Amino acid sequence: MKVAVLVSGGVDSSVALALLKAQGYDLTAFYLKIWLEDELAFLGDCPWEEDLDYVQRTCAQLGVTLRVLPLQKEYHDKVVAYTIAEVRAGRTPNPDIFCNAWIKFGVFYDAIGSEFDRVATGHYAQIAKIGDVFQLTCAPDQIKDQTYFLARLTQNQLAKALFPIGNYAKAEVRQLAQQFDLPAKDRKDSQGICFLGKLKFSDFIKHHLGEQVGDLIEIETGAVIGKHHGFWFYTIGQRQGLGLAGGPWYVVAKDIKQNQVLISRTYFEESKERDVFEVVNCHWISGQWPVKTDLQVKLRHGAQIYKCHLMQLGADWFEVRLDKHDQGIAAGQYAVFYDQGVCLGAAMIFK
Repeated sequence: MKVAVLVSGGVDSSVALALLKAQGYDLTAFYLKIWLEDELAFLGDCPWEEDLDYVQRTCAQLGVTLRVLPLQKEYHDKVVAYTIAEVRAGRTPNPDIFCNAWIKFGVFYDAIGSEFDRVATGHYAQIAKIGDVFQLTCAPDQIKDQTYFLARLTQNQLAKALFPIGNYAKAEVRQLAQQFDLPAKDRKDSQGICFLGKLKFSDFIKHHLGEQVGDLIEIETGAVIGKHHGFWFYTIGQRQGLGLAGGPWYVVAKDIKQNQVLISRTYFEESKERDVFEVVNCHWISGQWPVKTDLQVKLRHGAQIYKCHLMQLGADWFEVRLDKHDQGIAAGQYAVFYDQGVCLGAAMIFK
């Protein structure tokens, strides 16, 4: 079996490559160059050069052919354009979800065509096949599980995917990296949005949307408490970076027409608790709506998961009612639905 392996220079994809090599697959490693070199060079050194160095040393050690595939234009036209549009509209984007659906398991699939039987990545997720249906199932490591970011994959994409480390905990992957003596064995995990590397998201947004002074307004009184430099720098539930005394202050709403950010010191009071929201742009991995209406849902990557009830309001429109309250529900975020460890799909929170 010929397998294309997406490698990033991190410990997870390095271990995935080493495991597949040990299992005897015919491998070719691919490094996707999505760093917006010309556009973002002013923000700092290009992190892809360090990543690529780790990739090259890993492939040389394992005896695996490496190809570098430039996808900057495709990434910019799809993921970056989506991110900027969502922020400009006052919503909270999730570019990593679409990097997977559109780039790693989309444009990349198209680029390699039928040359490879499968495509492997270092994601913490698993795939099961029940009859003719491919299921995306959770990794045993609940904290590292990445099904949240894979929830918009299709049946055709899952049919070709491999997740070699999906049944391992992060600590076990670290141990394997030591056993294989991989170059990335002691490398720290990367954080933040995939195309920014170590750069600040706020710097990226400032580059595209600039700054515009507006008011920070206490939602209970309407009093102007301070100034900000653009509503697009804030997301619902945020408490860091407001620069105000007498807090903690939290962002509770945004008025994009007036460029106002509404804040509160009583964010966790009962009057502001929320357990109901609505979603649109639904994507179900199986291709069909779930039969059950009592499911589980994640509102962000991580171990936190709620029980929920879905009520259909329209053809692509559902109300979601949680069994507990969540203070960070924001328009543009993605709710990802589960049924006992099986990831069913995702939908965008809009209200």
